[in-house]
Amino acid sequence: MTTPLGDLGRYGLWRGAAQVDPALAKRIEAAGFRAVWLGGSPDAAALAEVAGLLEATERLVVATGIVNVWQTPAEDAAAAYHRLERNFPGRFLLGIGIGHPEAVKQYRKPYDSLVDYLDVLDDQGVPVEHRALAALGPRVLRLARDRTRGAHPYLTPPEHTRVAREELGPKALLAPEHKVVLESDAAAARAIGRPKVDRPYLHLVNYVSNLKRLGWTDADIADGGSDALIDALVAWGTPEAVVAKLDEHLAAGADHVTVQILGPDERFERDLETLAEALDLPA
Repeated sequence: MTTPLGDLGRYGLWRGAAQVDPALAKRIEAAGFRAVWLGGSPDAAALAEVAGLLEATERLVVATGIVNVWQTPAEDAAAAYHRLERNFPGRFLLGIGIGHPEAVKQYRKPYDSLVDYLDVLDDQGVPVEHRALAALGPRVLRLARDRTRGAHPYLTPPEHTRVAREELGPKALLAPEHKVVLESDAAAARAIGRPKVDRPYLHLVNYVSNLKRLGWTDADIADGGSDALIDALVAWGTPEAVVAKLDEHLAAGADHVTVQILGPDERFERDLETLAEALDLPA
């Protein structure tokens, strides 16, 4: 019997898989976040380390954002899921995605490859409600709706969240990622945020195509991104201003916003506490 997935809360913390160790997982949970999303295409070896994060915490849900279908065979992902579910029931969400063609030589028939991967997860008994799908365009959003708990879009403004909710319908999970910089000076904030948006994302066809569907132009995408585009993709300012920007996703139909804090590593824990307080996370 599958244990229902734990409460993700309104906000989760998104951070590279290699940057989250058990001690940090404990701090994330203590700050009030109910979920941490592990970015950077964690492979089978990294999935094995998820057990340490779950063991160090009491109720934190660990999600992958995302396991790349080209890098981790579906059978391996399913085996990792079952180990974690057996030992930490209801606390692991398997997020999967297709990645982008610039990074994978064998990238072909991406939609069919996603379907095939999900078919194997079905065969291996990974429940629909414990998996999510990276999705930007309408077709993959509908696949997320039909074959998983829902969608985890990356690098998307609230306008995309509104469109995604229409495609997903009212019941599917919608958990967009959004970058934040706790810095009130515009030039300083953009100096932190722009490099994280520009490289690699403004040079990858999947993300560029998605932004153009939303009405952004070649001029917005060129030369590291226009100020308007950076401001749409990176919430910056006072903690209250950042929270207001994140809440635009919730108003547009998101269930859960995964927050990626940008800035020097030495500021991360301070910014984590500051943001958690501004978000008024439940104890």
